Amino acid sequence: MVDKNKVLFLNSSFTKSSLPAADDSNESVTIEGYASTVDVDRHGDIVPASVWEKGVENYLKNPVILAYHNHSEPIGRMVEHRVDAKGLWIKARISKAAGDVYDLVKDGVLTAFSIGFRIADAEYNSALELFVVKELELHEISVVSVPANQNTLFSLSKAFKTAEEFKSFKMQFANPSDSAKGLEASGEAKSDITKELEMTPEQLQKMLADAATAAADQATKSLLAAQEKAALEKAAADAAQADLDAKIKAAVALATPSTTGAEALLAEVEKRFAAQADETKSVVAGLEASLKEKAAELEAIQKSRMQFTDGKAGEMSYADKEKAVILAKMAGKGLADTKFGREMVQKYGAHLPSDTWELEVSLNMENEVRRRLVVAPTLRGIAMQTNVMTIPVNPEAGVATWMANSAFGTTASAGTTATHALKEITLNAYKVATNEYVAYEEEEDSLIAIMPVIRDAMVRRVARAVDRAMLRGAGSGADPVKGLAAYDAISAVTLDISDAAKMTVARLQAMRRDLGAWGLDPAELVYIVSTEGYYDLLEDTNFLTVDKVGNDRATLLTGQIGAIGNTPVLVSAEFADKAADAVGAICFAPGNFLVGNQRGLRVDTQDLVETQRRVMVASLRTGMTQVTTNLGPAVSALRYVA
Repeated sequence: MVDKNKVLFLNSSFTKSSLPAADDSNESVTIEGYASTVDVDRHGDIVPASVWEKGVENYLKNPVILAYHNHSEPIGRMVEHRVDAKGLWIKARISKAAGDVYDLVKDGVLTAFSIGFRIADAEYNSALELFVVKELELHEISVVSVPANQNTLFSLSKAFKTAEEFKSFKMQFANPSDSAKGLEASGEAKSDITKELEMTPEQLQKMLADAATAAADQATKSLLAAQEKAALEKAAADAAQADLDAKIKAAVALATPSTTGAEALLAEVEKRFAAQADETKSVVAGLEASLKEKAAELEAIQKSRMQFTDGKAGEMSYADKEKAVILAKMAGKGLADTKFGREMVQKYGAHLPSDTWELEVSLNMENEVRRRLVVAPTLRGIAMQTNVMTIPVNPEAGVATWMANSAFGTTASAGTTATHALKEITLNAYKVATNEYVAYEEEEDSLIAIMPVIRDAMVRRVARAVDRAMLRGAGSGADPVKGLAAYDAISAVTLDISDAAKMTVARLQAMRRDLGAWGLDPAELVYIVSTEGYYDLLEDTNFLTVDKVGNDRATLLTGQIGAIGNTPVLVSAEFADKAADAVGAICFAPGNFLVGNQRGLRVDTQDLVETQRRVMVASLRTGMTQVTTNLGPAVSALRYVA
C-alpha cells in the first residue's frame, strides 16, 4: 500500500515578468505563474483554492526557490503570492548567483514550476471516481525542465509510477462505509460521473458529507440490531440455565444417599450442566467481541470521516534550525554533537543535520540587519566581487552651441567641440565586526537561555555600526567609511544650540536650496533628522507626519516619520549628541551615492584558551562613495552653533 505521506509533485508553466538590463549584470530575473489551479483534471482530481490559505503557512517561514528539487541548491526566493478564484499564484526572484539555472531561465529554456506537497486530508468516492483534496502542506517550489501541463492543468497521477499505485493511494482516503459495502457501483452511477464532475467544489463537499452521514446512520442501525440480538440470546440462555437448575433440584430431591442409580443420575445431570455452561459462556464471549468491534467502528466514524497525522513529522522548523546552528557555534561543537542536536536527530531523523542550515541562518540574520538600517536602504546598492571596485563615470560635458542663421551655408554650422573624459571612482567594502564572548563553563541549557540575547545583540550592533558610518563616518583610520554628513562643506544652514531654537520645516527647506541643481526635484531627495529634531518638528504645525501624508505620497522607508513637500523625512538615533558644530539633520540626493556589498553576514567562533572563553564574531563587508561632484554638493547639513 502506498504511504499516505508521500510527497507529490505538480508542474505548471511560468513567465518572466522582468529581465536584467543589458548593462546591469547584478539584477535578478523575476518569474511568475499559477503553481496550482482549481480545474478538474481528466482523472477527476480536484484541489480547491481554499486549501492554499493554510497550505503555504509553513513554507512562508522560509520561501526559498530550489533547482530541480535539490535542497542543497537554493536559487532564489518567493517574493509574492496570492490565492484567488483560479488557484495559487506566485512570483519568485531568481538570483544572478544561481549561475547556469539563472541563464536557462533568462533564455526561456526553463519555463516550469514544480511544487512538492503532502496531502494531509482528502475524500475519495470510488463509485464516482472523485478525489477532493481538503488539506495539504506545501513543502517546496522548484524550477524544473519538465514541460508544463496543457492550460496549466495538473494530474496527481503523474506523481505515481503506475495507475494501480495511484488507485491504491486514493483508496486509503475512501469512506470506511464504502469499503464495508464492497463499493459495487451500479451502471447508472458510472454513467453520471460527467454530471458529478460539473458540480462546484461546495456541492461536491456536501455530497461527500451526506454520504458519510448516511454511512454513520447505517453503522448505528447495525450496532443497535446486534445489541438487540445479543440481549435476546442472553435471555434465552438464562431461561435454559434456570430450567436446568430446576431439573437438578428435582433430581436431588428424589435421590437418597443409599441409592446408586440416583447418584449416577446426579453425576449425569452435573456433566450436562457443565457442558451447557461452557456453551453459554462461549456464545456470550462471541457477542461481546462483536459488540466491541461495532462500537469501535461507529466511534471512529462519528469522530472523523477520515483521520490522518498532523503532517509535522520529519519537518524541522526554522527556529529549531537556528537554535541548533547558533548553539553549536557557542558550544564549539558539531551540529549533531550538542544535546539539542541529538534530540533533533531522534525527533526528525538520522539524516539531520543539513549542511545548508548555516547559510540559511546567516541569510536570515543578514536580512534582520538590513531591516534595521535607515540610511543604506535609501541609496543604490551594487554587489562587489572584491573589496575594492573601480567604476567608470562620465561627468557632465557642458552644453551645445547656438548658431546664427546668417552663418548657415557660409561658415561652419557645427558647435564647439566637447571632449568626453571618462573618470573613475573607487568603491571600497570595509569589514565591520562585533564580538560576543561565552565562558567554557556554560552548560548547554544556560546557553539556550542566553542565545536570543546574544543573537539579537550581534544583529543590533552590526546594524547600528553600518547606519552610523553611512550617516556620519569620518572616512579615515578606524572609521573608514565616509558618511553623508562628511560630504557637506560648511553649510549655511545653522541652528542655535540653545533650547529656545527649534528645528523647523523652513530650515529644512533652506537645506534643500543649498543643494543647487541636486535639489530641484523633491521626489529625488531624502531628509534624515536627529531625535532632537524629530521632537522639534512635531511642534511645527507645517510638518506633515506619516498619518497626514496619505497613501499616495507615503513611502516605505525604515524610520520615516513624515514628509516635506514630496520629500520623505526619516529619523535616526545615530547622530552625535547636540553640541556646537554637531550635525542635527541632513538633506541629500541618494542618486549620487553608491553602496557596495561584498559579502553578507557570517558568524565565526574561536577558542581563547588563555581566558577560558569562546569568542563569536559576526561580520560583513560594505562601503559607500559619492558618484560625481561636477553638479555641486549632493548633501546639505544643518549644524548646531553656540
